[in-house]
Amino acid sequence: MAPLSKSFEAGAARGMLGLPAALLRLMAGKPIVRDGHALDVQCQLLLKIMRLRGAKLGGSDVATERRQMRAQSSTLAPRAHNPLAVHEWVVAGDNGALAARCYRPESADGAAIVFYHGGGFVLGDLDSHDGICRALADRAQATLIAIDYRRAPEHAAPAAARDAIAAFRDIAARADDLGIDAHRIAVAGDSAGGNLAAVVAQQTRHDIAAPAAQLLLYPAVDFAEDKPSKTRLGSGFLLEKSSMDWFEGHYLPANCNKRDPLVSPLHGELGGVAPAIVITAGFDPLRDEGEAYGAALQTAGVNTIRRCETGLIHGFANFAGGVERARQALDHAADALRTRFDAIN
Repeated sequence: MAPLSKSFEAGAARGMLGLPAALLRLMAGKPIVRDGHALDVQCQLLLKIMRLRGAKLGGSDVATERRQMRAQSSTLAPRAHNPLAVHEWVVAGDNGALAARCYRPESADGAAIVFYHGGGFVLGDLDSHDGICRALADRAQATLIAIDYRRAPEHAAPAAARDAIAAFRDIAARADDLGIDAHRIAVAGDSAGGNLAAVVAQQTRHDIAAPAAQLLLYPAVDFAEDKPSKTRLGSGFLLEKSSMDWFEGHYLPANCNKRDPLVSPLHGELGGVAPAIVITAGFDPLRDEGEAYGAALQTAGVNTIRRCETGLIHGFANFAGGVERARQALDHAADALRTRFDAIN
């Protein structure tokens, strides 16, 4: 898509979602309610537009899906309010160097976030999540380092997890040279990236420079057991059962142990992991496993903030530039992370 077309599409989408509430409701249709919660009207209209355009996650060939995610990612992406210095970096992976991108606000004070993008372990890259990274770095006033880990199907599980762990350890080991505080580094991610952040928090909890916090946005944490929300919300809300099956089929090798903590962190050892912020969405098929992970962290004695954004859908951070409740949710998450950083000072 040409830059002008992308700019026009983004402006049109933001303008439509910014219409008065009465017009939004008229265009979106009758309110949708599940489990006692009403779908946010902007999300409902967005889903309607996506259905009309035939947009969905997964199902086509991998190369096409990757191009589509990259092309569509900027349409409603959140924006930073303040200047950021952005640099391309290289960090160590489990089997060679990985590309990374560093976002540093002028107000950065040594706190840092190692961020892992979503995309079902198959899609997504540094560009698809550029907006989220800019917004999160800006709002949390912390240096953010996004990691371009290896993706499936070229590299099946647990390659992504091993890359995520190696990248965190490399950054922590070089913290002084990178201008960050090794004892104030959080891990964060959305969806599949939330899975990886949770894995890193578990696997590095005994490191000298272990994560200071973990921010998990609507994380996928359990391939072993399907929770009720996968059925109740598995159709009509962007991430569908067919999408999840497509991602899993590409990510997990044959005869994979789905309870391996490198794959399903819900089945890992949670005692002693970093304080957590677990954000789920009320209309997300992954809602119940995210809620279960937050509850398991609390049972293990981990300081955990649990928040369900009841009216939102999976992937809402990608829409925080046009959906007001998504913007508020991302702000809340960043504020909670900043509070954690400040408590370490």
